[in-house]
Amino acid sequence: MRRILVTGGAGFIGSHLCERLLEEGNEVLCLDNFFTGSRKNIIHLLDNPWFELVRHDVTMPYYSEIDQIYNLACPASPVHYSHNPIKTVKTNVMGAINMLGLAKRKKARILQASTSEVYGDPQIHPQKEDYWGYVNPIGERSCYDEGKRCAETLFMDYHKQNGVRIKIARIFNTYGPRMQLNDGRVVSNFIVRALKGEDIVIYGDGSQTRGFQYVTDLVEALVRLMNTPDHFTGPVNIGNPGEISILDLARMIAAMTGSGSNVVFVPPRSDDPVRRDPDISLASSELGGWKPSVEMEGGLEKTISYFRNELSI
Repeated sequence: MRRILVTGGAGFIGSHLCERLLEEGNEVLCLDNFFTGSRKNIIHLLDNPWFELVRHDVTMPYYSEIDQIYNLACPASPVHYSHNPIKTVKTNVMGAINMLGLAKRKKARILQASTSEVYGDPQIHPQKEDYWGYVNPIGERSCYDEGKRCAETLFMDYHKQNGVRIKIARIFNTYGPRMQLNDGRVVSNFIVRALKGEDIVIYGDGSQTRGFQYVTDLVEALVRLMNTPDHFTGPVNIGNPGEISILDLARMIAAMTGSGSNVVFVPPRSDDPVRRDPDISLASSELGGWKPSVEMEGGLEKTISYFRNELSI
């Protein structure tokens, strides 16, 4: 049994990770300030004697006896991270410093949930880990993009200077149950609008592409990455290389929900990447042959069912 700290543990991804770690027989300490996380996501875990929930903001120091840290704390959708961009930067940078300090003191392994946003609007496809990115440092998304890039720098410097055992995961678009109704991410946004019979709004012409991975595939990769040998730090891409256009995604969701929603187009968002597609060859070689296993249609069925229940439709 390990004592494992998950920051952002009441969030969409964090709650699924907490479940997985408990299933493996670990003691799990869930830290969350509930800005984007929800008690509802982890309420079914509260009776587990090996699960502990602590309301805490990672911008403030935290002390505990732990063996591993998964640092997931940060709003991850444009709606939320742009609500308070200064706080987003603080969460990324100060949160990383505080968690790295804890890992250093306790000689714990620590994993940083970084993001494909570090590549910005990439000029090469697919994106490999040695690509440095094409990021606007003063744009509307930069509080998140540059915050995550700085967190990666801090992780590598703590590793090189202090010998902290780190792992860096660059997470690509992920979907599944427990996404928020109003988070503005494309999958949740399309599903909610389709179920309500509202217009499905696409920013731009819909030709921009993404690869979408189901949340359990991501969690599997994170756990494997955390338990790789110390010499492997990453960063490593974790995502689905199966590209789909945003317009095709909208049509798929409309068909699967039986919705009569119209697809409407509005001007594109600033700095929105035209293409994003991960090269996962490093993940496959270092994480025991990992690759996404949940097909898009099957994952969407579970996600649509979740949102249908949330909306009582």
